[in-house]
Amino acid sequence: MPRKLLFLSLLLTVSVSAISQIYDPVAWDFGFEKKGDDKYDLIFTATIEKGFHIYAMDVPKGGPIPTTFSFDSLPAYVLDGKTREVTVPDEIFDEAFGFKIRTISNKAEFRQEITAREPSFTVRGTLNFMSCNNSTCSPPKDVEFAINIGGTKAAGPVAAVRSADNGTPAPHSGLLRFFLLSLLAGFAGVLTPCVFPMIPMTVAFFSRESGNRAKSIINALIFGFSIMLIYSLLGVIVSLTSAGAGFANALATNWIPNLIFFLLFVVFAASFFGAFEIVLPNKWVTGADSRVDRGGWIAAFFMGLTTVIVSFSCTGPIVGALLVEAASGEVLRPVTGMFGFGLAFALPFTLFALFPSVMARLPKSGGWLNSVKVVLGFLMLAFSMKFLMTIDSVYDLRLLSREIYLSVWIVLFSLLGLYLMGKIKFHLDSDLPYIGTFRLFLIITVFSFVVWLATGLFGAPLKGLSALLPSPTSSALYIGRTSQLQQKSPDGEPAFPEGSVCAAPRFGDIFEMPLGLTGYFDFRQGLQCAKEQGKPVLLDFKGHACANCKLMEARVWSDPEVLKRLSENFVIVSLYEDDRTMLPENEWITSKIDGKVKKTIGKVNEDLEISLFNTNALPLYVITDHEGKPLNKPMPTNLNISEYKSWLDEGAALFNKTK
Repeated sequence: MPRKLLFLSLLLTVSVSAISQIYDPVAWDFGFEKKGDDKYDLIFTATIEKGFHIYAMDVPKGGPIPTTFSFDSLPAYVLDGKTREVTVPDEIFDEAFGFKIRTISNKAEFRQEITAREPSFTVRGTLNFMSCNNSTCSPPKDVEFAINIGGTKAAGPVAAVRSADNGTPAPHSGLLRFFLLSLLAGFAGVLTPCVFPMIPMTVAFFSRESGNRAKSIINALIFGFSIMLIYSLLGVIVSLTSAGAGFANALATNWIPNLIFFLLFVVFAASFFGAFEIVLPNKWVTGADSRVDRGGWIAAFFMGLTTVIVSFSCTGPIVGALLVEAASGEVLRPVTGMFGFGLAFALPFTLFALFPSVMARLPKSGGWLNSVKVVLGFLMLAFSMKFLMTIDSVYDLRLLSREIYLSVWIVLFSLLGLYLMGKIKFHLDSDLPYIGTFRLFLIITVFSFVVWLATGLFGAPLKGLSALLPSPTSSALYIGRTSQLQQKSPDGEPAFPEGSVCAAPRFGDIFEMPLGLTGYFDFRQGLQCAKEQGKPVLLDFKGHACANCKLMEARVWSDPEVLKRLSENFVIVSLYEDDRTMLPENEWITSKIDGKVKKTIGKVNEDLEISLFNTNALPLYVITDHEGKPLNKPMPTNLNISEYKSWLDEGAALFNKTK
């Protein structure tokens, strides 16, 4: 028992302190291979922790930091060609940068061919790289190497010290959200014309055991469990066949699967509109149904299987849509989705089988069931646009602007509203003699949504749909906003007198603040200006090539309430850690961390973050007083707007107490 307590204590200690450790998830090995009498391959091998990646040697302009190699010039050898990637990078679409980027995960190997002019010598040089995961990036890092040629192995550092992750959950995991979505899809599947009428027949089947209540309950539970098991197994199959980076990258970047999924959703919608039915082979139904009459728990299982097969013409498109959404490379996502769908789908059948008397309250079948199918058809058409958007953005076609996309959605949901009013009718629909209360509220909701969408045509951000809409930068109304060197007051006059420490941000000609905010880019100036204004400091450790920094600004800082807090309550100091601008010599520092001289803006800022907060994770947000002392716990990547607002309010309140 004491050993278990000791183990748990150590585990807790590691978990709590993870955020405060230096971020270094990549270890390098150096070696060589003789290829001929005077030919050698220098070998550079990176071992990358699971969940992290480094960038390839060639990335698009304006993207992250690529992996690069530089070599000292010596007469003992010459370089033959350029350093090459042996490991083939994965090409993924990076949402933050807006284009495809080549990355390498798990293990990376690079080689450089050289020709020797002497029997033994040492090749020295430096490699530079940047590593990221779904929530954090490390600043660009220089690794020096020394490889002895003519000896037996590489010299110099062969491994780097690793540190733990900061414990931040991946921002797009969303398993709970997807599970709830799958539950809703399961309930929607029940409310379709080929499923809902089956409930009374199912109840009648289990009522045959009315003389043995216990047996009837067991069979009903087995029936419900069988439906969940069948759908969950479908999720397992998809997980085993599609999970992984390769499939996820293809889904995110390649035009072929995205075009197939677009057409698939259009076909599903046409099926729900009544153009045709998607059915499984009839022999599957008869084969499963023939085993139902045998009785017992086997009959209950095959009753569940028969229900799944018979209802496929209505549930197939819904299940297919869920599986397309689930196949994102996460192993648990398809299983979670299908379990949620199966749970919601089986629940009404099971409950009515357990409590047959409740059947009297069940609504009667009618034309409203087909209306559910048609509504789902419109939703599938709207969602299909997401795949066209992916093709357009990845291949930079610039055909599907934000205005065109929103216009299509406005038309689709307007048609949906007219359908609910009875102005549009499909051939399987019943007559609509009047509009009921529920339908009326649904109509109001749909047309209110249309009006809200229309505001997006005039520049409204529509943040609630940001994941489904093209970037605002694709809009003709988008105007990029930059900070000004001289901060202005609301009346357009300088906010601070000439000579004030707050008058003009140092390095304002190099950097700019996002979203029209004003701020500073020098640590000391930021602290002095905060003291002059009587506000707390918000340190923003970031990077030009930090994807998660861009995501935080686009999704969290852009929120109106967050933006108001940032502009009114704090003095923001943005400290770039990957900037290579050389500082004047009198501003160079000798690091107390590694003893090296830091000469650039980025290196000085990185050393500052490590020395003050014992981490180099990007992004990192810290609220401090005028001495640079943290007021509350630093905040890493966190896309939860509510939590970020609470964190800002907490820091501001703590600062006010110190006044």
